[in-house]
Amino acid sequence: MTDTDVLVVGAGPVGLTLAAELRRHGVDCRIVDRLPDPQPHAKAIGIVPRTLEVWDTMGLVDRVLDEAVPHLGQIVYVDGKARPQVELTLPPEVAYPFATLPQCTTERLLTEHLARFGTEVERPVELQAVEVRPDAVQAVLAHPDGRTERLSARYVVGCDGAHSLVRKAAGLTFDGDALPELYMIGDVELDWELPAGYSMRSVNLDENGEMDDMLVCIPMGARRYWLSMLRPNNSQATPADPDTGTGTDTGARTTTTAATTENSPTTSDDTTLGSGSGKGPDLGQIQAVLDRLAPEVTTASSLRWSSAFRTSHRLVDRYRNGRLFVAGDAAHINPPIGGQGLNTGVQDAHNLAWKLALVVRGLAEEELLDTYHAERHPVAQEMVNRTVQHARNVRQVGSGPLNGGAQAERMLWRQAQLLVSYPDSPLTAAQTENRTAEAGPAAGHRAPDCRGLISDLAAYPRRLFDLLRTPRHVLLLFAGPEHASGQGAERLEACASAAQRAAHGQLDAYFITAADVPQDARPVGLRPSRVRDADGEFRAAYSPQDGEAILIRPDGYVSGRFHPATPERVAEHLRHTFV
Repeated sequence: MTDTDVLVVGAGPVGLTLAAELRRHGVDCRIVDRLPDPQPHAKAIGIVPRTLEVWDTMGLVDRVLDEAVPHLGQIVYVDGKARPQVELTLPPEVAYPFATLPQCTTERLLTEHLARFGTEVERPVELQAVEVRPDAVQAVLAHPDGRTERLSARYVVGCDGAHSLVRKAAGLTFDGDALPELYMIGDVELDWELPAGYSMRSVNLDENGEMDDMLVCIPMGARRYWLSMLRPNNSQATPADPDTGTGTDTGARTTTTAATTENSPTTSDDTTLGSGSGKGPDLGQIQAVLDRLAPEVTTASSLRWSSAFRTSHRLVDRYRNGRLFVAGDAAHINPPIGGQGLNTGVQDAHNLAWKLALVVRGLAEEELLDTYHAERHPVAQEMVNRTVQHARNVRQVGSGPLNGGAQAERMLWRQAQLLVSYPDSPLTAAQTENRTAEAGPAAGHRAPDCRGLISDLAAYPRRLFDLLRTPRHVLLLFAGPEHASGQGAERLEACASAAQRAAHGQLDAYFITAADVPQDARPVGLRPSRVRDADGEFRAAYSPQDGEAILIRPDGYVSGRFHPATPERVAEHLRHTFV
């Protein structure tokens, strides 16, 4: 017997996302954090469109949208002269834009969301040791009253930041390096008249065309900005601690770490992110940078928090070792460009949660958990490489990674993390035909949203994301004229029944009838539910063929496309996931 199914170590955005998703999937878990209270700092603030889609699936996005602010683009200056403005504009079929949200607010919203499942973060509780046994993990937890608890869990997930004790206990390497520059950041208010929703980037270049001074200001609300600046005397940086980065999660900290870290309780000007760091700048130091680089005269006020840090880039060799897993900054750290780190970590958690849930509930074999590394490690590798390259390039180009050029649109989609895909995953069905981008998402790719779906029992149109807001797989059966009724509909209904049996009931199925099918044409029987593609948006987004089945995983990725759809093919594919 174990005390809990999963122990989550660290209650930053990644750990909170994982715990909330485990509970939504019906899995027992505990989540602990060594800090007595959440840190009240902005820290990681960038939220990309794909993460908003994840939070939509979780049922959290409405509360996020109430508190986040749009990030519309970036105004760029080089040596005091305006450069082409960068617009963060995505096509209208993408449900959510880029946004900013202080990390402390993100954590509060996720904590409240987790509490709706009856689970609270246990604070201050510190993981001191883990011992992996054949059937469970024995964890030693230190409580604030001096009590030591020995906890047995089936699995332990380290969301405990760059100094992860879980990662070290799992024997995972964390290779990488540090970049030479030292940075300062500050959370302040500015009284300028720059357009709301736009960040501002101003750099000065030396005689070799390399950056020797920099200011980036990112909006977080009315006149509130997150400022990033080069720190004076960069050459005095100290050597990097190999386990330190610009982490965002909190949790266990090993006794080998002597320096103040991103997880340390601090005052407003004594927070550090990464190695080689000291006290953050005061208002006077921030004002001096603004006086040099701001495009108009402005005064900084209301300093909430500041820090000095040196960025690192590191990546684990594996995301899993037996019953121990890592996610977020425990698995990868990167230069803080484009808000990629936090968002990648949240999506790590979203990928792992549904797989752990199926295994814990006995609906999938242990091998399913190997797909967590297979899918997420390449994503983190690409993200780390890309942000490191951007950090190095920015010394030669003052306008940043999204400024113009033939690749700008694709880079924007990559920054939005809408191009993350798992085409080579063991859970992805082989394509039966070549599909172009115009032919809709291929197996392994993100399932896009669409609107205008009319159901029999609602007088208003629904979104496809409304159907996907479930912890189960979803099977979409497209019925054109040949499959809207009669034998064609019977074949699709047989596919739905076979799929639900293969998934042990953990699957929702929908007939989606084409707009040109008469409204009185109905599939045989009452199940699965029917929605009508009234405006043709589903057909435009997915380019389905009459009688095709599209299987979507709980994390919103297309698992397989089957045409012609047969019960045998759909059920056989699901057996790669389910026992």
